[in-house]
Amino acid sequence: MKKAWDGRFQRSLDDKAAHFSASVDIDKRLALEDLQGSEAHVTMLGQQGILSDAECQRIKQGLSDLRSAVEQERITWKPEHEDVHMNLEMALTDAIGEVGGKLHTARSRNDQVSTDMRMWTRSACSQTIELLDRTLEVLWRQASSHLDVLMPGYTHLQRAQPVRFAHHLLAWAEMLERDRSRLCDARSRLNECPLGSGALAGTTFDIDRHATAQMLGFREPTRNSLDAVSDRDFLIESVSSLSIIALHLSRMCEELVVWCSQEFAFVEMSDAFSTGSSMMPQKKNPDMAELIRGKTGRVIGHLVNLMVMLKSLPLSYNRDMQEDKQPVFDAFDTVCESLDIFASMVDSMEVKAAQMQAALSEGFTNATEIADYLANKGIPFRDAHHITGLIVAHALQHKQALEDIDLKTLQGFCQAIDKDIYHVLDMNVVVERRNVLGGPARAQVETQLRTLKQRLSERTASSQPSTQDP
Repeated sequence: MKKAWDGRFQRSLDDKAAHFSASVDIDKRLALEDLQGSEAHVTMLGQQGILSDAECQRIKQGLSDLRSAVEQERITWKPEHEDVHMNLEMALTDAIGEVGGKLHTARSRNDQVSTDMRMWTRSACSQTIELLDRTLEVLWRQASSHLDVLMPGYTHLQRAQPVRFAHHLLAWAEMLERDRSRLCDARSRLNECPLGSGALAGTTFDIDRHATAQMLGFREPTRNSLDAVSDRDFLIESVSSLSIIALHLSRMCEELVVWCSQEFAFVEMSDAFSTGSSMMPQKKNPDMAELIRGKTGRVIGHLVNLMVMLKSLPLSYNRDMQEDKQPVFDAFDTVCESLDIFASMVDSMEVKAAQMQAALSEGFTNATEIADYLANKGIPFRDAHHITGLIVAHALQHKQALEDIDLKTLQGFCQAIDKDIYHVLDMNVVVERRNVLGGPARAQVETQLRTLKQRLSERTASSQPSTQDP
């Protein structure tokens, strides 16, 4: 079928080519953003005297009716019209007549789609940021409720030193805080309006780009028409931020999967976020954590998709860019759903403090205290480290905890050891002595919790519109 608006071609597009190039099944998700952009554009055309008041009012009414049809899912999307933009323009023209064709005055699909994608991504960033805040609230709540629960901290997945469980959860919170900051930065940088850039070189009409930018909630218009229609780095930056969120969630879920195992048994997931086995009736699997971990590759793949799509494109617009939408939509959907599930899963999990405490006594996690104790008595730390290693080897041989070795035996390794060593080896003392900024001592963790809660409260109380810069 030959397009009614395209007089250059004498033959219609091959059916296979038409099917191959149609994108409306994907980009119809931009319908409301497209209509919002069109409403601002026609308002500006009227203000500038490019269209008459009567024409503007008729187009605006048609756009309003189309908005209702989209919201109520009454619109029929036609692949022969290629994309969401032409589908809506043709539907408008069918509804209000030839005046509908005037809507596209001083506008190209190139600046139109770039504007739509910026608006959609800006909103999606805000939604993701809200989910990050909800997840941070859950971590704060769990950490506050288990402030005095101690657990082994790990390096190389080997028990290393005792920490507070709350301190570990707050490490997760730090990851998500940086993720939030990156997404806020991405949202701020993309908040410039391409509308009015035309196909690549602007327009001869006397338009007001500042007016449309303001109506659409953008900080300002873009500064270069070629760049405005041809770069998608704002999508790459956003999906890069999403990839890091997914990566962090995957690391957290890996720990949860390990902690749920019978070998650790540090936590137990709610039945609402676990599944069983089709063969083994005793199984309780942390499938939601595993699925979040598994979806990380999908999000990272979308980032690679976007980068490879853009890497060799000359200025300005190329049809390759049609392929930007599916990876962006799915990356946001996947991360938002993962955050939602993760927050609910962590909020409802049972923390097994006794098992964590028991694990502390089995891994010599207080061994560093002996080395520090001896160093404080003037013994060079490397010598103190060697002496402590000998004591640990003795404890392993005799299947003892360090604090259970009698004083005479300890003094056999070093005469500087006195009875006060047993106070030093107490797990609570071990943690409390690390009262350094960012450390696991109770006072430090309480400070971290207060700081996190204050940030969350300020965000909740803020009246800042979600579409504006953070």
